[in-house]
Amino acid sequence: MSSTTFTKEALVSFTPQHDFFVGVDSDGCVFDTMEIKQKQCFHGLIAEIWDLVPVEPLLRETAEFVNLYSKSRGSNRFPALLQTLDMLRGRPGVQTAGVTVPPMDGLRRWIEEETQLGNPALEARVAATGDPDLTRVLDWSHAVNRQVEAVVQHVPPFKWVRECLYKMGTQADIIVVSQTPIEALVREWETNEMMDSVAFIAGQELGTKAEHIAMATRDRYPPTHILMIGDAPGDCQAAKANDAFFFPINPTHEPESWKRLYDEAFNTFVGGAYAGDYERKLIKTFEALLPATPPWEK
Repeated sequence: MSSTTFTKEALVSFTPQHDFFVGVDSDGCVFDTMEIKQKQCFHGLIAEIWDLVPVEPLLRETAEFVNLYSKSRGSNRFPALLQTLDMLRGRPGVQTAGVTVPPMDGLRRWIEEETQLGNPALEARVAATGDPDLTRVLDWSHAVNRQVEAVVQHVPPFKWVRECLYKMGTQADIIVVSQTPIEALVREWETNEMMDSVAFIAGQELGTKAEHIAMATRDRYPPTHILMIGDAPGDCQAAKANDAFFFPINPTHEPESWKRLYDEAFNTFVGGAYAGDYERKLIKTFEALLPATPPWEK
């Protein structure tokens, strides 16, 4: 199936087939791809494109904290890039090395003004303004996509994912809710022959995760019939922005999380007993795994 099938118009006109709705993140949640994408694709290209190779160890540590090991895990690539460079700029080792981290004013303005933080919107802004900051960011983003396509191949889903999707699909409409480009999502789900497990794939080009859920569910399901499954705080925030429930896939404990969803949590959700203490305990355990303060500031 082509990525062009999954448009905003198609998502807004989504037609329910079941009484319940499940949104599910992809990278790091369904597939064990976050670490390889960040460490082998994103971070090295930041060092290369912004001439930060002399402080590459500090850059990698900073980028891994922002993208993998903190409360900003799973963020859209463009705000995550800005957060990484802002955090890197203040580290003493960078200043000692005499390396200048650019202020990224063009990227900062674009993030503040744009609601669809994906390559199509960035390409349009670059074509309209020729902004040098954004031109470099676009080069980086295209290079990341090429690297991901070359490096990240045939990564299977976590154990218990297929069983969960099959079980949930008998009672719920399932869509992918992600900040990964749609083309990459389609490739990964098709490679694993899992496209039939979901009704729709929403990527970064269609807006934020909260917007994806809103577009698909508004006036179609009561909030108590909406569940978001994810491995990042942003997934929880997207759920709560829609008064929906959240089920965490705990980083480093992914198979155990999916097993719990299969054995217990989905039944609790459709049985009407998910609200309150049950969900709060799950979220508390999840949040404890992702700190807000980087280790070098402790």
